Amino acid sequence: MLLSRSELRKKCMIILYQIDLRKNLKTPYKIDEIIKDNIEIENEFVKDIVYGVTTHQEEIDEIANSYVKDWTIDRLDKTGAAILRIAIFELKYTDTPPIVVINEAIELAKNYSDDSVRKIINAVLDKIIKE
Repeated sequence: MLLSRSELRKKCMIILYQIDLRKNLKTPYKIDEIIKDNIEIENEFVKDIVYGVTTHQEEIDEIANSYVKDWTIDRLDKTGAAILRIAIFELKYTDTPPIVVINEAIELAKNYSDDSVRKIINAVLDKIIKE
């Protein structure tokens, strides 16, 4: 079964959420195993996003933190943080059009985060693309 890019981004969010949980619990994990547990067919888009976010997470978090006043990405709920990290990664490291990145992130945030987190995600991404 082929999944849309929106559905694949949702899978990426879930995978990054699970990785974040395991990191916080200091539970050993393998990224490939978490990916396989969440998606039936190997998918390069998912791998690129998940490995890209995990590889560049420190830089991505610095970018996010520079755009939120009196906040850090760590204060967002884990799903909101995963959504924001995916979007920043896509803006900085892929050729996905910015409008697509923002729309996808906002749709995920509408479904999986509260309204205040959605607004933070929207504001951060808006500031990034305006620079």
